[in-house]
Amino acid sequence: MDKPQRPFIKSKRSFRRRLPPIGSGDRIDYRNMSLISRFISEQGKILSRRVNRLTLKQQRLITIAIKQARILSLLPFLNNEKQFERTESTTRTTSFRTKNKY
Repeated sequence: MDKPQRPFIKSKRSFRRRLPPIGSGDRIDYRNMSLISRFISEQGKILSRRVNRLTLKQQRLITIAIKQARILSLLPFLNNEKQFERTESTTRTTSFRTKNKY
């Protein structure tokens, strides 16, 4: 007996390979702010290797460059868009309870 043919055939999907975010001519250095700023989130955090699509060696070099730039105050440690604003100050109650001594 012959095996029945499958009613559907898997189509081969062609997937497009993403280009690496760091070109061969780019130097990973703390002074290269245009390169470093691509790997920092809006809050100022270093993005993960999976998000960046970097190799392990490239991620290590980027991390070191970002930390050096922060120490030399080329980059902020925190990037808070919202400044600390006090809309209402909390008032503490000044009335104390008096205990009956009787």
